[in-house]
Amino acid sequence: MRIKRSLHGRKKRRATLERAKGYRGQAKSSYRRAKEALLKADRYAYRDRRNRKRDFRRLWIVRINAAAREHGMSYSVFMHGLKRAGIELDRKVLADIAVHDRDAFRRIAEAAREAAAS
Repeated sequence: MRIKRSLHGRKKRRATLERAKGYRGQAKSSYRRAKEALLKADRYAYRDRRNRKRDFRRLWIVRINAAAREHGMSYSVFMHGLKRAGIELDRKVLADIAVHDRDAFRRIAEAAREAAAS
């Protein structure tokens, strides 16, 4: 028996072109180009969901390093002091404190310096 799939085929193509709205050139209007562009876009999205985590960690480390150097320590000495002092704050929280609450970061840095020295 022959299956006619014009309805489903059209539905699939329409959905693909809907997802490709805003793309440049034929990638928004030609089904074949749109399909290729979406395959590539999905690959980039998958990869960059993982890269975003790396990028944020890198940003937090840069911010913590800058704040630690204002208090006369390098990033590695500061983190070592935190571990020795038993202060268990992750980099995300430390970076936020460094940006928004300098006084609290100063107290944390002093505790880290004392712990690193001993």
